[in-house]
Formats: sequence, structure tokens, C-alpha cells
Amino acid sequence: MSSFTSQPNAPNSTSATEVRQIFNRIAPIYDRLNDWLSLGQHRIWKKMAVSWGNPQLGQTWLDLCCGSGDVAALLARRVAPTGHVFGVDFSKELLAIAAQKHLPSLQKSITWQEGDALALDFADATFDGATIAYGLRNVIDIPKCFAELHRVLKSGANVAILDFHRPSDPTLVKFQEFYLANIVVPMAKQQNVEADYAYIAPSIERFPIGSEQVKLAKNAGFSQATHYPIVNGMMGILVLQK
Repeated sequence: MSSFTSQPNAPNSTSATEVRQIFNRIAPIYDRLNDWLSLGQHRIWKKMAVSWGNPQLGQTWLDLCCGSGDVAALLARRVAPTGHVFGVDFSKELLAIAAQKHLPSLQKSITWQEGDALALDFADATFDGATIAYGLRNVIDIPKCFAELHRVLKSGANVAILDFHRPSDPTLVKFQEFYLANIVVPMAKQQNVEADYAYIAPSIERFPIGSEQVKLAKNAGFSQATHYPIVNGMMGILVLQK
């Protein structure tokens, strides 16, 4: 997933149903816009997240909020042929794209499943690790999402969560705001999804910064939590261990 969030009682927050509708609407242009807006760099950042998660051959991994499946495919390359990846998302349209776009050899190692990040349909201690790429901001209750993630992971499991971040440098904050308002939204307007992509800026504003994410993860029971700023602090990767 990419760009939208809602959190409990947040000003101008977006409901879970509305967020689901947004992603179903943008699904046909989701990959194309991600490439344009990041100049293809999102693929590098996703590889970084997977590397920090450190999946191993034969393991079972969860890619939560999997979108069109880029990270799930990266995980599959690491765990296949004896391991397996479950790509879970609440957007049927994005899951349909994910099921079509990746190589058949990888698809054998991936199960695409519609699901709720706050009520995962898996038993306790199912997974050896998990990833979330540009999805944590989209859940309506981040602490509950962390708790569910903790529940379905095995002891010692690794997690890598990639998302946008508010930089601490005021100059970079201004740059981020300018880029979103003057590059992202106009480009989305050309694809008739201006209103959908206009949610990116407020979603970043509401999203907990790295140090806050660390506290939330530890409160959920994770034994280790470190947030690594990347792209001059405009994005970050939260690395956890159960």
C-alpha cells in the first residue's frame, strides 16, 4: 500500500471503509504512479526493508498491507522453494493485480489473501517474520495492528516496516510539503485521482515519528525495536524482533 491513513479520533481522519475504497479506485494506476512519483526509488527502499527483515530459505513470512505484491515477491525469492509468503491486504483490486503481475514461479510460493490488519485470520505464532510497506499509516488503530502482528509471529521473529516519515530538518519538511503539493497531487490529478492522493500530506502529519513507533511496538510486546531514517529522514524503516 502507499499513501493514506486514519487513526482513532484524528482530525479529518478517514474511515477504514473509505481507505479501502481509495485503494480499490487507484489500483489500476497504483504501480505506475509509484514509479513516477519516486523515480523508481521505491523498489530500492523495499529491498532495503526486506534485507533488514532478513528472511531465510524455508521460512513462512507475512507481507501485511501487501498492495500489488512487490515486497511479497521479494520475500518469496528469499524463502522459496521450501518456504511460503502470505500477502494480505484489504483491497480486492490490488490483490487481483498482485496475483497477475509476478512470475508464475514466484506465485507458487505466495498466497494472496484479503484480510484485516487489526484481526488477522491466522493462529498464534504462525510466521517467522513480517513486513509492511507503506501500509502502517493506513490502519485505524496502530497499537492494535502491532498487537496483532506480535500475536501471529513466532518467538524471535523479525519485522521490517517501511513508510513515510516526517524529517526533523525544517528545510526537508518544507521540501517534502512542496513535493507532495506540487508534484504528487498534480500528477495524480492527471490520472483523475487527485482527491485520493491529496491524503498523503495529512497522513504523514498524523503518522507517529520513529521514536513514537518504537514506543508503540515495545508496548505491544516486541523485545527489540529500532527506527532507521532513510532518504534524509523523509522515510524510515522500523525493525522489530519478537
